[in-house]
Formats: sequence, C-alpha cells, structure tokens
Amino acid sequence: MASKQLLAILATSLGPAQAALEFKWIQQHAANPSQLNQMVTRRSRGSQPFGPLNLLTRPPVLIPRPETEDWVIRLADHLKSSANHRPTMSLLDLGTGTGCIPLLLCHLLPQGSLNAQGVDISTHALQLATDNALLCGIPPSSPHRNTPQNTFTATLGSFLSPSFPDGAKITPPYDIITSNPPYIPWDEYLQLPRSVTAYEDPKALFGGPSGLDFYHAIARLIRRRDFLNPGAIVALEVGRGQAPAVERIMRVDAHMRDTEIWSDPWGIQRTVLAHL
Repeated sequence: MASKQLLAILATSLGPAQAALEFKWIQQHAANPSQLNQMVTRRSRGSQPFGPLNLLTRPPVLIPRPETEDWVIRLADHLKSSANHRPTMSLLDLGTGTGCIPLLLCHLLPQGSLNAQGVDISTHALQLATDNALLCGIPPSSPHRNTPQNTFTATLGSFLSPSFPDGAKITPPYDIITSNPPYIPWDEYLQLPRSVTAYEDPKALFGGPSGLDFYHAIARLIRRRDFLNPGAIVALEVGRGQAPAVERIMRVDAHMRDTEIWSDPWGIQRTVLAHL
C-alpha cells in the first residue's frame, strides 16, 4: 500500500497532524513494507501485535519490535520447566516501556507461576504499561488474591542512577531480570533522522557514548547482595555487534557464571542470557 494511503488510514483515526507525526515514527520501526502496512493498520486501531497479545502504543514510548517478541517467547519456553517445579517466580523488567516483555511472559507461563514488576523513568511508559496489563487481563500483585494468577505492577524508577533501587517500590530478591534497555551509542544517535529524535523519547534510545551504559548499570545492580535468588536468570536485548561486550559485562562485572548468546530470526546476535 502506498505511503499516502497508509497516512490517510492513520489520519482517519488520529487526525491529520498526529497522523503525520506517528507515520514518521512507525516508518522508522518497520523492517519492510509488509510490516509497515501491518503496523499502520494496528496503530489505526491503537494497538500493536506482540506474540498473541495486542498492546496499546502511544508516543513517545517505543513500539514493541518483532526481534524482542522472538526472544521473549523463547525465554518463556526456557522458563516453563522451572515454573512447574518451583514456587512462584519473581521478575523485574528494567525499562519496561509498554510492558511488552513481562506481560507476554505472564501470558505464556502457567497461571500463578510469575509475579512481575516493571520499572521505568517515564510516567508515560508506566501509564501505558498499566493500561496494557488491564487490557491483557493481568492484575497487579495482591496478598488477598485467592486464585492463582500471574501479576504485573509498574513502578517509577531510574535504574541508571547509582542510588537505584533506594526509594523505588521494588521487592528483591528476584528470580528473573529482563531488559531491552537503550543501547544506541552517541555517534549513531547523532545520525538518527529527526523523525526519530523529535518524536521518540531520547531516554529510550541513547545508551551513552559506547551504547553500554545501561548494561553496566544492570551489572552494578544485580551484583548487589541479596538482589537475586540462587539460580536467577538475566535476559538482556542488545544492539547489533554488542553481544560479546555485554556477555563480558555479565561475566566479569556482574559475576554471572553461565552465559549464552541468542540470535534473532534475521541472524543478528540479539539477546544475552546469563545464569547466577
């Protein structure tokens, strides 16, 4: 479908001005014309597919991507054996955005096996993640719930701050840490088109001069005493070419013992998995 037609579809539901802004946003996230068509159709209805879920999307929060969907589904399969042989697992998603990672895991894992928390510095993201949890029928954690259910709660916090998690409403220790953090290095960020930098939150894109700032912050966090349970798993999405460096950070700085790298369906090393 031609760009003018796609823009007209968005304009019908969003209005011409907002449609023009969001169409530029969507173009930067679509891997090919077919995906562009699908994303515009979903956005015109206010949602984006992520596994079997349809999640709400709103600027400036990043649209969930298929490469993220791929490794989260793979992680769910990896966790299912643990879910059947241990008490309820606890998960912390760092930089939760739409909530796509913990919400999909809550959907895919057996009910009552996962209590998930999401942290984000953006109040827009926290509201969106909370709205998505409601849409997906995933309730917040409650001590008074009698039926086994997976739960999700979003809370404000900056895990890049050296003082985190002081003051944040999180409850370690955790069995699972997940994150798709900002990982674009400074030189690449400067080359991004204005359609991205003007309409997407830079805090969700820029990962510091090397692109690795947030991975170092995660390492500082998870090596804290009593932050992880024995046997904990850390799953981190990474940018192109960053997997070896992030794997080294997990081994050397975070003191994680076993690590592996998962490639996405397009052959790019996309996820670093580490076990305590």
